[in-house]
Formats: sequence, structure tokens, C-alpha cells
Amino acid sequence: MKHQGRRGGTSVKPRRSGSDETRYRVAIPSREEVLAALESAGRPLEPKALFAALGVDDPEVRSALGNRLRAMIRDGQIIANRRGHYCLVGHIGLVAGIVTGHRDGYGFVTPDAGGDDIYLPPREMREVMHGDKVAVRIARTDERGRAEGKLVEVLARNTSEIVGRYVRESGVGFVIPDNRRFAQSVAVPPAGAKGVKPGDIVVVELIEPPSRDTQPIGRVIENLGEGGAPGVETEIAMRAHDLPFRWPAEALAEAEGWGDRVRPAAKRGREDLRDTPLVTIDGADAKDFDDAVWCEPDGKGWRVIVAIADVSAYVPVGGPLDAEARERGTSVYFPRKVIPMLPENLSNGLCSLNPGVDRLCMVCDMRVGSGGKVQDARFYEGLMRSAARLTYDEVAGMLVEGDPALRRRYAKVLPHLEHLHAVWRVLARARARRGAVDFDLPEVSMVFDPKGHVARVEPRHRNDAHRIIEECMIAANVEAARFLEKQKIPTLYRVHAPPEEDRLGALKEFLSAFGLSLPTRERLEPKHFSALVAEVAGRPDADLIETVILRSMRQAVYQPENIGHFGLALERYAHFTSPIRRYPDLLVHRAIRHALRGGQPTDFSYGKPEMEGLGKHCSATERRADEATRDAMDWLKCEFMLDRVGETFDVVVTGVVDFGLFVQIPEFQIDGLVHISSLGGDYYQRDPVHHRLVGEHTGRVFRLSDRLHVRLQRVSLEDRKIDFELAEVPEEVVKGRRGRRTRRK
Repeated sequence: MKHQGRRGGTSVKPRRSGSDETRYRVAIPSREEVLAALESAGRPLEPKALFAALGVDDPEVRSALGNRLRAMIRDGQIIANRRGHYCLVGHIGLVAGIVTGHRDGYGFVTPDAGGDDIYLPPREMREVMHGDKVAVRIARTDERGRAEGKLVEVLARNTSEIVGRYVRESGVGFVIPDNRRFAQSVAVPPAGAKGVKPGDIVVVELIEPPSRDTQPIGRVIENLGEGGAPGVETEIAMRAHDLPFRWPAEALAEAEGWGDRVRPAAKRGREDLRDTPLVTIDGADAKDFDDAVWCEPDGKGWRVIVAIADVSAYVPVGGPLDAEARERGTSVYFPRKVIPMLPENLSNGLCSLNPGVDRLCMVCDMRVGSGGKVQDARFYEGLMRSAARLTYDEVAGMLVEGDPALRRRYAKVLPHLEHLHAVWRVLARARARRGAVDFDLPEVSMVFDPKGHVARVEPRHRNDAHRIIEECMIAANVEAARFLEKQKIPTLYRVHAPPEEDRLGALKEFLSAFGLSLPTRERLEPKHFSALVAEVAGRPDADLIETVILRSMRQAVYQPENIGHFGLALERYAHFTSPIRRYPDLLVHRAIRHALRGGQPTDFSYGKPEMEGLGKHCSATERRADEATRDAMDWLKCEFMLDRVGETFDVVVTGVVDFGLFVQIPEFQIDGLVHISSLGGDYYQRDPVHHRLVGEHTGRVFRLSDRLHVRLQRVSLEDRKIDFELAEVPEEVVKGRRGRRTRRK
């Protein structure tokens, strides 16, 4: 985990060089020029020879160029050999990339240049850690056909802090990392663990990295307390996943410098929507409101306004606030804490579309036809004043349940809500016609008692109000992508590729066990998935089938090259509607403003190389946030189950593996394992084709979607694992297998 608040770079850079953001006060050769000089030389160059080839003799320029060369080594573009000569990585048969560790000790290198991951066996992982930047040489191809790497050099140590549980064995202290991708424990000398008790959750600063012969060594810099303390799951997840959560003083000062009211000068030149009764519709516990909507009939259709908080007006390119927002990439929403992308005086204050106050906004003004197609759209910078802060339940209460008290309370905006409801219906029908895949998987929320422990796990349901906002946001996002595509302004599209061949094959095999099918990948379209989801709707195993279908899909990512969005069945799509909490949306806003003010693609703040780097970074921060929140939720689910050991539950089988059955308690969305040893007195063999376990002697079958009655056997907070056993084992199974071993067939 990196040190929070640590930032690199200086002030000004007179030339642009790829995605290098370091700012220099003197003109120095770009990365491209360095690579070209090494390519032209055709051999490794010592520093003096490289400086000469680049025509650099000024000491200040040499010093700045040295910084750039070190950054290029860190980024894997070049490498310094043992003689100190600079080499092109590709010319010496090396591959640079980032290490992903596995809890069992091995790992993979994801090449910077793309392509398949390279397997690193445990012996090569001894001196590296998850997240490190390395250069490896392909040593061989194993029996599975995958490339196996040999470590040549650690280019950058990307882990400086690790969170985990402190243990002491035979007088020696260790920290076992909470993030199991770090397979090595960290040794902590007594002087580095003062006041720490075994079992405490601590943060260790690494003093020495691992080597071939020694494990990493560290010292405790923060004690988070006992593992069962309320809120510790969030503190662990923040640190285990390297979430930036401390604000640099410069970023806070820049945010606070805007004050708490919109400045009069900022209102000039904008279209005034303050008399238009725009409303925000969000969850009851939301504090940052970045979208507002309004609708009225217009001829044969409707005029729909989607007004989005104008964050770009307060976060200029290249400043401390922008650097921190970019580093975070996204807000992270834990069950009882939010790590915002922007300081709270902006995210919950000046940028948030709070009711009854003036706010700057970026507007997508659309005309939607009766067939659900957006016939025309325009973007402009606006000034608005939200007429009401509504919740999803309140809007559903008015529109679906007809609650008279709510309808009276919000009588002034009710007609526009009813128009929005009508627009949603036609947009939803258009969505269905194009074949978009519509998953509606169950979710849960945690309810805490006064002491901060989990009291209940409750289902969270979506209603028509959620769907109204979703369709309005999708429509605005499509129009943002269309506008920027037409303007040829570099931007980040939200893209979603079709499923990969191997995942599709596994899915088809899974579906065959349920009598379901899909066409070949060449003929596959989103509508086939949509029809499949519709076909299984209402079945007892619908949630399971939808979950497996969803897992077969690729993850949507951000990139400047538009390849469409498979899941939504859209030719173009960009994220425009949540700039308070997503950095890609902020980039889209900057691009739209640039175009609205007459800017050309060539003079935009970002070129395609910068956007490519930003797309990878934002996709990575999104994954990081998802993993962190999932870890926290898994911890809380385990905590909820701790006091229920011995209780019985009805579960559904969600996975079949060689060592047992993965099961889920549907009403809690809590997963666990029924180990094969607890299935009764028989030997079970896995039938991978039909996704089932079959008893050799009894012939008893356990298959996907089976409903079982199980007893909670064990809960491990540290491992986020829950183990069940069958609550009822048929007597014939016990009798048939007791004390006898049957020859395997």
C-alpha cells in the first residue's frame, strides 16, 4: 500500500510527451526521443553516450533527464543493465509488467504492452510482492501452454504499507496480510511492535522488501485495534486495497477556496433553469446529488432535461484537487462510510444539487419521441435551483402506490414526475426492442445496532423510480458519447465487449444442464441473453442462472476507442452523469465544455495517449473500489453469522467443485461452503458436464440449484469464510458407508 498523500512531480512542462505527467521547468528530451535514440544506436548506451546522442550537455537538463530516465525504468519502457547502460526492454527479450499475487504463493505478470499474463511460480515470487513492477524473461511454456517467467529485475516496489493481523510465535512477531494476494508474512522486530497485542489489526511500514532468502521486514505504524471492533472492516479494506483516504493539504485548500456559494461571475453566460422545477431522486441516505431531471410533453413526445452537477467548473485541469481526484478515480461506498472522490465541501456542498440553492450544471436537453428514440439533443452550461430532494421510495409511493399524502406534499412537481414515468415506459420498451440485457439481481443492505454491530441483513429492492433515473441517465450518456464522437474530441467511452470464447463455452455447458442454450459466438447478440433472462424469469433457480450469465460477461471498462456496449446493446456510450463520484465523467464534462466553447480536438487538454492511460487507470480504480467494498461486505456477513453457529438454514447450491458445494442463503445473499467430507458417508465424484457431485455407493446427487437444509459449522472473519454441513444426512447414506470403503470406479 502506498503512502497516503504522497505525490510526485513539479510545476510546469513546456512540451507534451505521451502520458508522462511530470512537469519540468526546463525543456528536456521526451520519452519518445529517448526511445528513438536508443533504437538508433542499436546497442545499450551508457549515460554519457545517451546524453550525447540527445544533444544534452547542460547540467540542469541532465539532472531533469535523469529523473525522466528513472521514471521510464519504473514504467518498464527501458532498463538499466548491471553495467549501468540503458537498454530497450524489447531488445533484450524482457517483458515488463505488474505482478498479481495469489494466496498459494504463485503469481502472474500482466504485460504493459498487452497480451496474455505470464505465470510466475512460487520460487520466482519470493522476492516480489503483489503490485510490484517487474521485468521478466520467458523461461518456458508449461504443459498448459502458458508462458512461465523468470524474474530479471524488480523495476518498482509499489507496496510500502500492509494491513493485517499481528501474531507472535516463539517470541517472534509477524503480520499476516489481510489481502491474501500478499502471500508472505511480514516479520516485525520487537522494537517495531511496541504496545501491540497478538490479534490486533495493524498497519506495517515495510523497512526491507523480500529477497530470495528472507521475508519482508516492517514496523507497526498504526494500530487499528481488535479485529471485532465496529468499523474495523472498513479500515482494513481501505488500507488493504490502497484506497487514498487522507486529503493532501493543497487539495483541501483549493476546494475550500471556492467557498460555499456560487460566485456571481460564475453564473454569467449560462442558460438560466432556476424556474424549471428540476428535482433530484436518490436513496434516502444519499448526501451527494449530482443529477436532476425534469420532463414535459412536447408534440408527439417529451422534452427531457437531465442536469448534472458542473464539477469541472470547480476542478481545473492539473491542480492539486484534480491530481487527488484522478488518484482516487471514484468515490467508494462502504456500508457505513464513504471515501469521496472530492472533499465534502464540494461533493456534499457546492457541487451537490441541493434543493433551494443556486448550482452550476451541465445540461443534456433531449426530445424523446413516442417510440422511445431521442430525436434531438443539445448540451449547454446551465444554472439551476433544485425544486425538491426526493427519494426513490417517495417517488414510487406517488407514482405506483398513489400515496395521497405524498402527492399533496409534492403537488408542484408531481405532473413532471408523471411525465417522467411515461417517458420511462417508452424508453424501457425501446431498450427491450434493441435487446439490452436487463439483470435485476437481489442486493442486501446492512442494518447496525447502537453499538455498531450488524443487527440485520435486509433485501434492497428496486422500484420504478430507480428505473426512471436509470433510463434517463442512459439516454444522456448515449447523447454525450454521440456529441463527442461528432466533435472528434478525445474522451473515454464506457465500453463492454462480448463474452470471451472460453467463458461463453463454459456458460453454454452450464446452461445445457438446465435445458437452455445460446448460439455460437459469431452469431451471438445481446438480444439472445435478454431472451434467456426473460425465459428463466419466475423460476426458482432464476437468480442462480442470472448470476452465472452475469459472471460470463466481460467487465465494462473505460477507453478512448469506441467498440460499443454489448450489455446495453448500444453503439456508443460514455459516462456523463456522475462527475462528483467518477473521474471519467469529469473528463467527459471537460470535453463537452471544450467543444461548447469552440475548442478544437488538437487544442484539448488531453490527447489520445493520455486518454488511453487514463482509461486504464480509471478502470483499475473502479475494480479496486469494487474489491474493497466486497471485502468489507464479506467481513460484515461473517460477523453477522458469528453468533449463529449451530443454527440451520435453507440454502441453494451455487457452485460444484471437487472439494464440495458452494451454497447461498438467498434472503441474506450470504455464501459458504459445504465441504465434501460433510456430505455423509460416501465418496463423491464431480461430474463437470452436468455440474453435480455423485455418490459412488448411494448414487446420491447434489447439483446446481438444489435446495439444501444445512447447519452453520464455522465462521472465520480473517479468511472471510463460512462453512456449513448438511443438517440432515439420509440414514441409508450413513449405514451404507459406515466403516467401509468402496473401490473407485
